[in-house]
Amino acid sequence: MSREKITPLAQRVAVLGAGSWGTTFAKVLADGGNYVTLWARRQHLVDEINATHRNSEYLRGIKLPGTVTATTSLAAAVKDADQIYLSVPSQALRENLVALAPLIGRKTIVVSLMKGVEKKTGLRMSQVMAEELEIDPDNIAVVSGPNLALEIAKGQPTASVVASSSLEVAQTIAITATNPYFRCFVNTDVIGTEFGGVLKNLIAVAVGIVDGAGYGHNTKASIITRGLAEITDFAVAYGAQPETMSGLAGLGDLIATCESPLSRNNTAGRLLGQGYSLAEVAKQMEQTAEGLASVAPVLALAQARDVDMPIVEQVSQVLAGTLDPRDIAPHLTDTDEPQGERTPGDSQARGRGAIWRALKRALD
Repeated sequence: MSREKITPLAQRVAVLGAGSWGTTFAKVLADGGNYVTLWARRQHLVDEINATHRNSEYLRGIKLPGTVTATTSLAAAVKDADQIYLSVPSQALRENLVALAPLIGRKTIVVSLMKGVEKKTGLRMSQVMAEELEIDPDNIAVVSGPNLALEIAKGQPTASVVASSSLEVAQTIAITATNPYFRCFVNTDVIGTEFGGVLKNLIAVAVGIVDGAGYGHNTKASIITRGLAEITDFAVAYGAQPETMSGLAGLGDLIATCESPLSRNNTAGRLLGQGYSLAEVAKQMEQTAEGLASVAPVLALAQARDVDMPIVEQVSQVLAGTLDPRDIAPHLTDTDEPQGERTPGDSQARGRGAIWRALKRALD
């Protein structure tokens, strides 16, 4: 007899994408007392999940509840689903939505678990969803926060934010996704919640780079702190509430992603800092590091609103191979600083990077 607990408020939900985060969130939802159908492209993943309740390729050592079943059929996955959660690579979202759109009704709730922007358009995931899905805009939501998949899959306590333009929809999702180890808070700041998840990946890449280059905690702490100011300036310029960036979807996610070796973006940065090229990093990474694909579109968006992002600029230079990872010192090249913090001579901030490198070479 199954020991899984099904609550009186149990929902039939679908999770599209059986990578580490999609599979973990399927477990979160099932442990919240719901029936979950997990959609995967590859048949061998589906067979393993259904036969053994495991996804050893992406979530080794974790047993899934019996209320999680898998399928390669998109139509079967979303049939009768009250809520659909999307966990596919951000750059593949639009093509997946084209296939999904004819299969769902206008009242279906669709939730993004992704943390990226579309490279060609610079659109957030919820904006892409709004373009491709003929559903009530209030039924589009996002989930973001300090969400390292393996820790959550092991049942270690954490919390996230659910954001929707409809507070009622956000609350509905929060109730569905909450379980003894995963708690959801709600807000209506979709822009801030979503950009928090996107931008922290870029700072995590920077932290990984300096870690790989051999720098210590002072350097990393400086980047994290200045990075928070940088991503807050950007998000607010696009309509986010500044307080969102100091909460779970901003600071909380930033700390987790920058500090953990489980973070794909931190790992990608660390490999770059050790001297690997972008192509070599992509080859070594088993899963997508969304931050790498987001650098260029985020910088384009920053330029459009006249937002200075020196940390992300230097990450871009490392990715392009035009800046030695050991020369990255973004916390010394920042300009206008909030909360009364300023560095002297801000008008010469951009020149300080060159001065720093010259001094460092002399000292070396």
